[in-house]
Amino acid sequence: LSQTKPLASVLKDVCDAWSLPNAERYALQYADGRQTYITESNRRDIKNGSILRLTISPDQEAEQLYNGIQSKNVDVKTDSLKKLASLSQDVTFAQEFISRNGLKQIYSIVEEGKDAGEMLAHTLKAFTELMEHDFVSWENLSTVFIKKIVSYVNMNAVDASIQQLSLSILENMVPTSRLLFEVVKKEVTLDRLLTHLQATNAQLQLKAMALLIALLLSATDAERRDMMDYLREKNIRQFIHKNIIHSSEPLGDEMAHYLYVLQSVSLNLCEHRMKMSMDPYSQEQRDLLQSLRQSAFESESEAPAGTFSTERRRSLCAKEFRKLGFMNNSNPAEDLRRAPPGLLALDNMVYFSRNTPNAYSRFVLENSSREDKHECPFARSSIQLTLILCEILHIGEPCSETAQAFYPMFFGQDHFFEELFCICIQLVNKTWKEMRATQEDFDKVMQVVREQITRTLSLRPTSLELFKTRVNALNYSEILKLRQTERLHQEETLAVPVLELREKLKPELLELIRQQRLLHLCEGTLFRKISSRRRQDKLWYCRLSPNHKVLHYGDVEEGVQSPPIESLTEKIPVADMKMLLVGKECPHTKEKSSGKQNKDVLELAFSIVHDVEEYCLNFIAPTRYEFCLWTDGLNVLLGKEMTSERTQTDLDVLLSMELKLQLMDLENINIPNNPPPIPNPPSNLNFCYDFSHAEQ
Repeated sequence: LSQTKPLASVLKDVCDAWSLPNAERYALQYADGRQTYITESNRRDIKNGSILRLTISPDQEAEQLYNGIQSKNVDVKTDSLKKLASLSQDVTFAQEFISRNGLKQIYSIVEEGKDAGEMLAHTLKAFTELMEHDFVSWENLSTVFIKKIVSYVNMNAVDASIQQLSLSILENMVPTSRLLFEVVKKEVTLDRLLTHLQATNAQLQLKAMALLIALLLSATDAERRDMMDYLREKNIRQFIHKNIIHSSEPLGDEMAHYLYVLQSVSLNLCEHRMKMSMDPYSQEQRDLLQSLRQSAFESESEAPAGTFSTERRRSLCAKEFRKLGFMNNSNPAEDLRRAPPGLLALDNMVYFSRNTPNAYSRFVLENSSREDKHECPFARSSIQLTLILCEILHIGEPCSETAQAFYPMFFGQDHFFEELFCICIQLVNKTWKEMRATQEDFDKVMQVVREQITRTLSLRPTSLELFKTRVNALNYSEILKLRQTERLHQEETLAVPVLELREKLKPELLELIRQQRLLHLCEGTLFRKISSRRRQDKLWYCRLSPNHKVLHYGDVEEGVQSPPIESLTEKIPVADMKMLLVGKECPHTKEKSSGKQNKDVLELAFSIVHDVEEYCLNFIAPTRYEFCLWTDGLNVLLGKEMTSERTQTDLDVLLSMELKLQLMDLENINIPNNPPPIPNPPSNLNFCYDFSHAEQ
C-alpha cells in the first residue's frame, strides 16, 4: 500500500486488478480485530504487516442496512440489525448511517415495540454503539422511546440481555442532562433497581449497580440524602455485604469501583455537618451539648434547681464542662466553632454517650478523678479525632473515576462512621494511659492514634470487630518498636562506609529493577477506556513481546485475564517509539479540559508518542502501582532513567536487604565514619625466618 497515493487511486488500482467496476463503491478495512474502515484520516495508523481487505464502502453498507432494517422479511431484518450492531462500532460507518437518518429507524423499531428477543437486543446494541460516537445528543430522544426503554427495565418477563442493554442506555442517559435524570429517576424506582441487584445474573447486577451510581452522582445533595436514606431502609448495605462482597464469585474491577463510589457518597453525607460551625444561639445544638454533661454527671446534677443560686449553678456547669475536656469551659460552644470538624464532632460525642453509656461514663469519670496534668480531655480528643477520621476517610473529597479501594467493613456495619469513632475514642484513652501523657503531649498522642488507625486500616479488616481487635493490639509499645526499627534501619544506613557501599551496589540493583519492569510489560495489563461522559465498560490489553521489540495491544472482552499475544492485533515497534508523556501533557487529558478534570485520572494517565507522524497511544492505568511499572518499563525501552516513586521504594527495599546481608557479620559493632589509620612501614624488612637453621 503506497501511503503517498490518495486512497481513491489505491482502490481504483485494486478494483482494476480484479476487474471490478465502480471502485467508488468499495473501501479497505482491517481483516483482523475491530475491522475498522480505512479513511484518509486514519490511514497513517496502518502498521507494517497489517492485513487489509477489500469490502463494500461504508456509505453503500449504510444504505443497504438502512433498507434492510425496514424489510418486511423477518430474517433479512434480523440479519441487518445484527450486522448493524457490529458495524456501528466503526466511526466512519456510524457517520454514514446517522447521516441517512438511520437513528430514526432504530427509534421507530423500539417505539413500535413489535419486535422482541434477539431482534430487539441487536437494535438496542446498535443504538448504544451509535450513540457512543457523540454525533447525536441524548436530549433528542423522544419521551416514547425513553418510556419504552424504561419498560424493559421495569418488566419481569424480559430477556436478561435486553434488560442489561436497557440499563446501560439509561446509565449513559442520566449524566447528560438534568431533565433526563429526572425522567429516569421518576420512571425507574429504587425498588426496581434493588430487584435487579438481587438477580443471580452477575452482568445484570453490575448494570443495575452502574445505573444506581449514575443516579446518585447526578442527584443534588438533598436528593442524594433522600435516596441514601431509602436505600438504608431497604437494607442495601446488608445485601451488598452478604451477596456481593462475600459471594462465591470474585469481585470484578467494575463492581469494586461502584462499591467504592457508594461508600464515598455515603460518607460524604457527613460533609454538611463537618463544615457547619456550632451556633451558640441554636437551642437544639445547646441541648445536645448539655446532654453530654448530664449523661456524665447526672447524679451530681440531680439536686433540685432551687438548691443552688444561678451563679453557683453556672460555676458547677463550667466545672463539669472542664471535666469533660472542653478548653473553653465557661462557653464550650466556642470549642466547636472550628469547621471542619464542626458539628460532626458534637454528633459523634452524643452518639458515643447515648449508644455506649458505660464506656462514656468510664472515660469521663476515670479522667476527672486523675491528677489534673494526666487527665485525657474527652471533648478536645473527640474534636481532633473526628478531624483525623475525616482526613483518613476522605470525607468532603470528590469521588475518584477509577479507584476501587473500598473498606469491606463499611458495608458490614450501620452507622459506620459513628461506630468507628466509638472504637477510636476509647483507643485515644488507652493510648493516653500507655504514654502516661500530660496536656502538653496532646498532639503527640493524636499523632500516635492516627498512626494506629492508618496502619490497621491498611490491613483491610473485614469487620469493625476485627478492626477493634487489631487496633487495640497495636499498642503504644508496638508503635515504638515499629518506629525504632525504622529509625535504626535509617541510622544504620547513614554511616559513611555504608553509604559508599550503597552507591557501589546501586547499579546492579537498578538493573534488576529494569529487568522486573520489562518482565511486567511482557506479562501485560488490562486497561479501561474512559470517555468524557462516564467510566467505560470497554477493555483493552497491552503487552510487550518477549524479545522486547514490539508492543502488542487490542480490545478484549470482560473476564479475559491474559489474552495470548497473537490475539492482540495492533502493534507498535519499540524502535518507532519517540517519547513518553505523563499527566497533563497527555493528549487524552487535554481533550477533557473541562476545568473539572479529575485529579486521579491525571495521576494515572500516560501516552506513548510513536512514528514519524507522532501518533499517540493513550493509557489510563488501573492503579498507581501499574502506572509506575509501565512508565518505568517504557522509559527503559526508550533508554531513559526510571523516574517513578516506585523505583525509589523498590531500590530502597533491595538496598536495605542487600546491606543487611553484607553487614550481618558486623552486628553490634560500631562502624567508624573514618577508616582506621594505616600503620607506618617497618624500619627494615629483614624479618624472614630461615627454616634451614632450625632443622640443623
